Amino acid sequence: PWILKNVNLSFKKGETIGFIGVTGSGKSTLLDILMGLLSPTSGKLLIDGVTITQENRRAWQMHISHVPQSIYLADSTIQENIAFGIRSEQIKECRVVQAAQQAQITKMINNLKDKYKSIVGEQGVQLSGGQRQRIGIARALYKDSDVLIFDEATSALDNETEQEIMQQIDQLKGNQTVFIIAH
Repeated sequence: PWILKNVNLSFKKGETIGFIGVTGSGKSTLLDILMGLLSPTSGKLLIDGVTITQENRRAWQMHISHVPQSIYLADSTIQENIAFGIRSEQIKECRVVQAAQQAQITKMINNLKDKYKSIVGEQGVQLSGGQRQRIGIARALYKDSDVLIFDEATSALDNETEQEIMQQIDQLKGNQTVFIIAH
């Protein structure tokens, strides 16, 4: 059966868009298509009037930061996990701190003995679920992408922290297009 059928959506740069629905309603599938992780079985994905194809998909994906429900963390420092994929000598520490502040995790980091140089352990075993989630959010914010996608990214957070992070995301309006999935 079709998960999505006859969907035609348009978004403007700088908008914040929320997708709300029950499990299995197609929210994540829709954003997987938008991110170029899935190709539509029929129809097409257009970005600024250009059809996303196999040839230009990677170029489009370079504009996107994605925060999934389950965050992958490497067995390395908090700083390296926030600036994930950037060589150590190229990490901009001021951007790491700024992203951590926006993700509401600086207080926890500053309470650690080695602060941003603290090792998180394999899959972030040294951290709580909410702390792992906030590092994932900081990672997306560090990248400073044109498009931010939060796939139930605040599900492991308490209500107060979620509100604080949403206020930070709200301040991005106009600069980045933000897609948020929630139940």
